Amino acid sequence: MTAPRLIVGLGNPGRDYEETRHNAGFWFCARLAQTWGVLLAHESRFHGVVGRSPGNVWMLLPQTFMNRSGQAVGAFARFHRIAPAEILVVHDELDIPPGQMRLKFGGGMGGHNGLKDIAAHLGTQDYWRLRIGIGHPGDRNEVVNYVLKPPRREEQADIDATIERALDFWPLIEKGEWNAAIQRANTKPGSINLQEKP
Repeated sequence: MTAPRLIVGLGNPGRDYEETRHNAGFWFCARLAQTWGVLLAHESRFHGVVGRSPGNVWMLLPQTFMNRSGQAVGAFARFHRIAPAEILVVHDELDIPPGQMRLKFGGGMGGHNGLKDIAAHLGTQDYWRLRIGIGHPGDRNEVVNYVLKPPRREEQADIDATIERALDFWPLIEKGEWNAAIQRANTKPGSINLQEKP
């Protein structure tokens, strides 16, 4: 399988949204950029904040607001000739509790407006996603209010721990070892993975 050439973190720009659940993708990318030791800079032609790893992996944080994320991703992918299968989108996920994550390729978008817009601009749903659990409010009428509020303290601690676990297996993703990365990502913290040898 192909190693990623572009990591996209989803969120909403501006201080009003910095600490809200919907910005989990931004949080991951901020930590990954620290790990890379790179500064992210705004590039207006790509409608986003951009950085590049020492291993030549691009990072993009769209500044178009969540429901127009595809505008930035489409422009960047076209310019750099990056195929959808070479893109990993990191985003918040309502259907996964805080403290857990899932890594998958393609499939449904669970009503996530950022993913929908990216699929529309790429012309396909076949790109990688790292889904960071933020939990569900329990009432779908409360979803918009929920994702645009900060997590509770214990939820934030669980989300931060998830991001750190994802950074631990980032080298697998960077090498295109997706199956090994999926195994790490999709194993609940504290559970025993019987497929791993001691």
